[in-house]
Amino acid sequence: MLSPFRCLLLVALLAVACGDDDSDDTTTYDPDAFARGDDGGTPIDQGPPVDMGPPVETAAVAWPREMRGVWLTTVFNINWPSSQGLSASAQQAELRDLLDTAVATGLNTVFFQVRPECDAFYPSELEPWSRYLTGTQGGDPGWDPLAFAITEAHQRGLELHAWMNPYRAKGSSSSTAVAPHPSVTLSEYAYDYGSFVWMDPGVSEVQEHTLAVIEDMLERYDVDGLHFDDYFYPYPDGAFPDDATYAAYTSGGGTMARDDWRRDNVNQLVRRIGELVADMRPDVRFGISPFGIYRPGMPEGIAGLDQYAAIFADPPLWLAEGWVDYLAPQLYWPSTQTAQAYQPLVEWWADLATDGHLIIPGNYLSQLGSSASWTLDELRTQVDLTRATEGTGGNIYFQIEPFDSNRMGVRDVFADEYYSEPALTPPLASAFGETFAIPTVEATDDGVMVSHSATLRAVTVYEEADGGFAPVELIPAGTDPVSVTLEAGRWAIAAVDRRGVESLGVVIER
Repeated sequence: MLSPFRCLLLVALLAVACGDDDSDDTTTYDPDAFARGDDGGTPIDQGPPVDMGPPVETAAVAWPREMRGVWLTTVFNINWPSSQGLSASAQQAELRDLLDTAVATGLNTVFFQVRPECDAFYPSELEPWSRYLTGTQGGDPGWDPLAFAITEAHQRGLELHAWMNPYRAKGSSSSTAVAPHPSVTLSEYAYDYGSFVWMDPGVSEVQEHTLAVIEDMLERYDVDGLHFDDYFYPYPDGAFPDDATYAAYTSGGGTMARDDWRRDNVNQLVRRIGELVADMRPDVRFGISPFGIYRPGMPEGIAGLDQYAAIFADPPLWLAEGWVDYLAPQLYWPSTQTAQAYQPLVEWWADLATDGHLIIPGNYLSQLGSSASWTLDELRTQVDLTRATEGTGGNIYFQIEPFDSNRMGVRDVFADEYYSEPALTPPLASAFGETFAIPTVEATDDGVMVSHSATLRAVTVYEEADGGFAPVELIPAGTDPVSVTLEAGRWAIAAVDRRGVESLGVVIER
């Protein structure tokens, strides 16, 4: 079955390739007409003729699409840095090695945890440096890990998504916090809860602070995405201590029952962040990775935690309202486990996908080898099921260590069997159905130089074969212009913008 973005690509191909009954799969393209907003084929009558040069031959092209992501976890130093207090050069070397692992596996996206507990893996006036860098919260490591990670990822053709936790203030309640950590500056709304400290989602000051942190990060850093995991209200460990907050809500005239009010608190934050991202950075993908079960019995036969009632998360609403580009439900059970079976769960979630808003399942890579159920074949099954389910757009793996150590040969399996050929990530939902202007392609002695007025994510190269154009090379657009070496033959060169939209291919003959 074809997922929505594959269907979109097919429709685009047919629309361009078919035209009149006697047309072939190429057309002439007037870039000036495209810039004016007409159909790109017939100049608008605006006075005396203007010499716009020879027409450009174009062809319909479509690079393969799939999110191939991995979580790079910093909380408790799970993945990086390997220990606290390492030198800047040692931390940088480790981070480079992990990004190299992502490339060697065939991945295209890294979810880098930069706010694990209301702290920062980048210099910030709003929150202190993370303790996981130096061993002391607020300790300056002497460099900027987020800026470094973005540069290094982009040089490798990887997307870098900033992974943030909105409410967890401390992963361990015994750790020391320093200003401007919100558990210090908003201490009356920071609650000990089990082994954690949690900020109260029902307090406007907490919500405004989270929005300010995200706005600051988006303004200063060239990230490709913003990502939340499954921590909203904390997983149940007794009663959450928000009596005073709820009493203030009702005394102010609020009428929602407490559970509905809690869900609304989370919903409003997700909505506002979605609107903020769309307004500030329409090239940034915003998504959330919720717990893998929405409600018991949905679908039939599924049992487990009721996230709607227990952590007050309503992911189907976020997707339906368009507040997020995608959901990455954490389907952290083997396909053989009946009450949480992978296939019915992935199919249930995928039924929520619409208009380019996709489901990108999260997979429990770190369980590999932990029991007889967690084998390489189990991971193969899960990827196969994902690819066979309409509405999905790839997979994200928790977390990078098994790929890095090549546990049980897993990196080799994915590099050889699943990700041997590069893929673009799906276009952003906000760009669903949109087109992109062709690049300027200029001949050189050994190929072409490719440039564009817009900032590009990549340049795609196709070679004519069997009456069409076959994918040959995906080139990250780290520089402008991009140099492409070509041998004798007919080629199509296309541009991909920061939203993931690919242009028609400019046909070149050498």
